Amino acid sequence: MSGLSGQRVLVTGGAGFIGSHLTRRLVGLGAEVAVLVKYQSVIDNVRIVDLWDRVRVFEGDLRNLDSLLKLREFRPQVVYHLAAYNHVGDSFLHVSEALDANMKGTANLFQGLGEGFERFVYVATSEVYGKQEGVPFHEGMRPNPISPYAIGKYGGEQYARMLMEQRGMPVAIVRPFNAFGPYQSQRAVIPEIIQACLEGVPVRSTEGKQTREFNYVANLVEGFLLAGERAEAVGRTLNLGSGEEIAIRDLIRLIHRLTDSTSELRIGDLPTRPTEIWRMAADATQARELLGWSPAVPFAEGLARTIAWFRDYRRTFGPDAGLWRLAAGG
Repeated sequence: MSGLSGQRVLVTGGAGFIGSHLTRRLVGLGAEVAVLVKYQSVIDNVRIVDLWDRVRVFEGDLRNLDSLLKLREFRPQVVYHLAAYNHVGDSFLHVSEALDANMKGTANLFQGLGEGFERFVYVATSEVYGKQEGVPFHEGMRPNPISPYAIGKYGGEQYARMLMEQRGMPVAIVRPFNAFGPYQSQRAVIPEIIQACLEGVPVRSTEGKQTREFNYVANLVEGFLLAGERAEAVGRTLNLGSGEEIAIRDLIRLIHRLTDSTSELRIGDLPTRPTEIWRMAADATQARELLGWSPAVPFAEGLARTIAWFRDYRRTFGPDAGLWRLAAGG
């Protein structure tokens, strides 16, 4: 990844879950990194608190074009666009925000940047595939997004593709499949289950027959870096995923066992979502062949690392930790 050393790299959403991991790797590689965040406050961007003085921070909102024009000051050579409204389920309650941030926000970002960059990596999502006849999902399938989140992300992807095809912009599109790892919000399924198991509270779920594949965040970050460096990525849409499926009910039981949890498992307690995608897994052949990418951290190892991180997280952020006393005014 030495090709990114010394380059000016912008990461939108650089303090988010995946974005913070990417930002950390880029700083470690010697890149000159800037991040776009909603609020220029370390308290609101705690995932990169140790990097705060080593990156350039821009405050802006994808929905506000005027706030993005200042990015031209940085003159990024490589742009990783991760900032988004990113919750599938809640996007049904926040339709306009999901569409504005993910679709119109991407158009605003391109306008704000101008045309000086050498590579733009649009981080899309596996959710754009929606319901398909076959699994694993490959890039030749016709997208069928079935949530406002996915529709917005696909709209942003299409806008990036339009600029790539009509104006020759150096765009690469990656579609990561479900990520997990340290620093992930408990609104995602794996940290939600881990936290419940560590707390010993009941774990409630649907019947859990639906399958997903889960990719350790460090693996996905390596794929992003390759997409930002390799010429073969320009003009392509590439899946990033392991292709290994696991049923949600089996995932719950696995985490329950690995955490030595006393939690009661209430599998089947919740209704199935009406728009449920029953199987989701990636065919990442093109990423392997064009980029030489493959997951370096196996699922089991990534899960063990993530559980260990959440144990430490509980010691730092739990009710007996100093942070709670700070919040209470000392």
